[in-house]
This record gives sequence, structure tokens and C-alpha cells, in this order.
Amino acid sequence: MANDMTRPFNPLWTLAARRLVQVVALALIIGTLCFLMVRSLPGDLATRIAAGRYGYDLVSNAAADTVRAELGLNQPAAWALLHWWRDIATLNLGLSLVTQAPVWEEVAHHLAATLRLSAAALGVAFVLGVPMGLWAGLRPGGWVDKTSWVLSVVLRATPPFLLSVLLMLLVAVHWGFLPVAGDESHASLVLPALTLGLGLAAGLARVTRAAMQDVVQSPSFEFARTKGLSDLQALVRHGLRNAAVPVAAYLGVQALFLVEGAVVVETLFAWPGIGHALVHAVFGRDIPMIQGAALCMGLLFVTFNLVVDAACVALDPRHAKGVSA
Repeated sequence: MANDMTRPFNPLWTLAARRLVQVVALALIIGTLCFLMVRSLPGDLATRIAAGRYGYDLVSNAAADTVRAELGLNQPAAWALLHWWRDIATLNLGLSLVTQAPVWEEVAHHLAATLRLSAAALGVAFVLGVPMGLWAGLRPGGWVDKTSWVLSVVLRATPPFLLSVLLMLLVAVHWGFLPVAGDESHASLVLPALTLGLGLAAGLARVTRAAMQDVVQSPSFEFARTKGLSDLQALVRHGLRNAAVPVAAYLGVQALFLVEGAVVVETLFAWPGIGHALVHAVFGRDIPMIQGAALCMGLLFVTFNLVVDAACVALDPRHAKGVSA
């Protein structure tokens, strides 16, 4: 019994508990910021929304009062904030002012598209960045190492907006290989995934290269080669697991790049993701949709970090010390 009481907690459960607290705290923070943003907008927000819905010629005080009641703008700020926190806890964000559909249904629809784009971008990053980084780490100073360094500098210095325009003009307009924008076929996913994935692949190649350098210089790798194993065999048996931890940690750091880049890339390529929905909600003054989309993007960032941290703990239990510290 004493041994059971003194046994340490499973690090994965500790990690999940901490991230759950972060999710709750982040939901409250983002929700509060969205609430304060709406309340601090200058002018009569209800009148502007009613004018956008019915037209400036048909807007009236009654229409503005209706919008004001829908958004809770006719309530005291403290009371309205408590109601907003309750709505977040019960997953009830109201109806979109544009489509009149439940906000969570709209968010779920757009979130699915963003997850497809993120998965494709990560696939591009892994396919291009990891093999190049492994080869550069095994052959430092070679042409692959030098080429990956140049590509990394160029791609990391190129903002997603500029890279999107270049790919559009070259691949879609000039060559006509792929659709320019939209979500009409699987081919429509290629250009936005390349835009996000190339930037990730550039950094991933250098991180993988640095991790491989540590592996190659380790005593276990040297001992494996003295047993007659080739570099590739020694890498597969003794190096990949150790090299995977910093790679996974790097992806956790780049989660913000994925979420932030999705807003730009989805808008430019008219990809129906959560970033695209957020931009359209801002221009359409769809307050419930703005709040729901911003909340979803924040939770997506925390969830992605949770998955990455869990992968690091699974790959190397020593990483659990950083989680439980």
C-alpha cells in the first residue's frame, strides 16, 4: 500500500491535467478579450449591425433594439460578461448574425477544413524537411547541408503572404497546373498546404540536422558503427528515437505559426477554414462568429501543444521531468 501511495503519477496524466487547466484558462481569457473588444467599439454597434443586415435605408430603432437584445448589449457589462462565461461553459455561442446558424456548427464546419490544411502542411514539412535534415546531419558540410541552409534562410525569410502570391502566379496562373483558390477538389489543397508546409520544412530541416549532429557524436552511435553497422543501420537502431524529440518539440513551438499562418493563407486561397471564417466575420460584423472563431483558434493552439508534449513524453520518458516540474 505504501508503495502505491508513493508511486509517482503517470506523466501523461500530469500533462493532460495541466493542459486541461490551460484550456479552461485560455477559453476564459479569449472569451473575456472578445467581450471587451465588442464593448469597446466606438459608436452604436447595434445600429451598424442592423444597417448591415437590413440596409441603411431600412434600419430603425426597433431593428437596432433587436440586435442589441440578441448580443446582450442592453445588459450591464458585468452581468453580460457572466452570461458570456456561462455560454462558453455550455458551448452555447448563439447564432451567426449572417447565416442564422448555430455558431458551433459553423465553427465545426470551418475547423474541419483547417485541420485538413494543417495535416497536409505538416505532411509537406515532414516529407521535405526530415529527410533533408537527416542527410545533412549525417554528411555535415556536404552539398545537401549547404543547400538546406540556403533554402532554410530563404523560405523562413519569405512571409506566407508573399509565398502565396508567388505560388499562385507561377503554378496556378502561368503554368495552370492547379486551381488558384477554393475547395472544389483535392487539388485545391496543394497550394495552401505548400505555402504553410514549405516554411515549416525549412526550419524542420535545420532542427533535424542539429539533432542528428548530437546523435552522430553520441557514444552509442559510435559504438554501433564499431560493430560494423552502416550509418543508416546505426541511425535506425540507435538514433531516430533520440532525434525525434527535438523535432517534435520544434513543431510545438511552430504551432502558433500554423494557426497564425492559416488566417493569411486561407484568406488568400479562399480556403473555407477557421481563419477564413474569422476574416469574413470581421468584415460582416458577425460578433458571435468572431468570438467563436477566435475561441476555437486559441483552443486549437493549446490542443496541438498537448499532442506534441505527449509525443515527446512517449518518445523519451526523461522529457516527463520537464512536464512534472
